[in-house]
Amino acid sequence: MLTAAREVFAEDSVLAPLDTIAVRAGVGNATLYRHFPTREDLLSAVMASSITDAVALGEELARTEDPSAALREWLVHLAWLLRIWHDLPYCLADAHVDPSSPVAPSTACLVAQTRLLLDGARTVGAARPDAAADEVFELVTALSWAIDRFGDDEGAARRRVLLATAGLTGGGWPEDDDGPTA
Repeated sequence: MLTAAREVFAEDSVLAPLDTIAVRAGVGNATLYRHFPTREDLLSAVMASSITDAVALGEELARTEDPSAALREWLVHLAWLLRIWHDLPYCLADAHVDPSSPVAPSTACLVAQTRLLLDGARTVGAARPDAAADEVFELVTALSWAIDRFGDDEGAARRRVLLATAGLTGGGWPEDDDGPTA
């Protein structure tokens, strides 16, 4: 069922009819609902492996990159990850403000990793001292929606995120990145 859900979410949207997922999985909708009583339960299960991989990347960035670069790369990666399924940013935004949502633990992991990288960048003066991790996550969620809606490829998505977060990270572009292009 999770494979079918992942495929349908990627093709149609995380708001696709659950009956479509049940048909793709070759099960009845009652079976689907028995395992996943709500869309959010199913979405949470599908997201779990992607979130685990993302957090592992964030930890790797913290170990291997300078704090400023680690934060920038995390924000780019996170925005790209969240745009994978159409309408996922919408669901994540709802979960972010509703702690009882089954998707909330996934967003909490992503916010926690953002907080760690943001704090690391602050220690070297490479991030605004007044920016909260929740605000940064909300910004990246909004950017992921734009990346999806405007059909950005990875290069365009990277430029969009770096441009939008320049105020967070002091506005400087890394030497190997020319920043946004016209």
